[in-house]
Amino acid sequence: MTSTTTTLDWRPYEGDDDATVVGDLRVSSPVSDPRLAADRELLVHLPPGYEDSEKHYPVVYMHDGQNLFDEVASYSGEWEVDETMHALADEGIEAIVVGIPNADDDRGQEYTPYAHEEYGGGDADDYLAVLVDRIKPAIDERFRTESDPEATGIAGSSLGGLVSLYGFFEYPETFGFAGVFSPAFWWTHGRIFDYMTDQTRDTGRIYMDVGTDESDDEELRESYVNDATRMRDVLREQGYDDSQLEFVLDEGAIHRESAWARRFPDAMRFLLG
Repeated sequence: MTSTTTTLDWRPYEGDDDATVVGDLRVSSPVSDPRLAADRELLVHLPPGYEDSEKHYPVVYMHDGQNLFDEVASYSGEWEVDETMHALADEGIEAIVVGIPNADDDRGQEYTPYAHEEYGGGDADDYLAVLVDRIKPAIDERFRTESDPEATGIAGSSLGGLVSLYGFFEYPETFGFAGVFSPAFWWTHGRIFDYMTDQTRDTGRIYMDVGTDESDDEELRESYVNDATRMRDVLREQGYDDSQLEFVLDEGAIHRESAWARRFPDAMRFLLG
């Protein structure tokens, strides 16, 4: 699809007195598109040295944006992305992080490429199209980005992990790396694996992880682990070696932002290092 520029207005993030945001976080005017389940404002976290340099930076597009930066604004904890990116800057690892808030009750609608017989969904193609042809151009227009695929990533957890891997393969000309945290492949009833058998891409970097205690339900808990390890094996067969694919099985880890926050620094070291 041809890119179309969407010009957005930007303002500093203004949380309440208990906000936990570290560094320079910007908020956009609402993005409106008929392909989205709801309008939403984007959150953009800039590297510590952004204002004092003329550098261009890699960009990581992350789902569930309201859970990334501010504990107060989140509904189930925060990833501490801002704290992590500040710490990683001291290691020379810097990136602009774009948080795209989810659509609340329609989250599953946008983050899934296939409908579930009970939970619905299946509108990931529309969501990703808006990300690629409207949101990314708006970010590239306003901020000093490295816009090529090698410097552009997509990341998320659970259904956000599912849509990140799917988006990585659907848009190889856009995304050069993907962060796939605790992916909820179970939603697709195996269709994501059928999809993967038709893929020929063997370029870019993928970080994928899963905890051994993702769910209180034993069957679902086993599904998270078995599906993630199966996808790892599929990617290995496709040609993704240790330099391109990092897989982490986190013993005892649950399905929560606190777990993803703990694994996020190493994921960024692998994807951006």
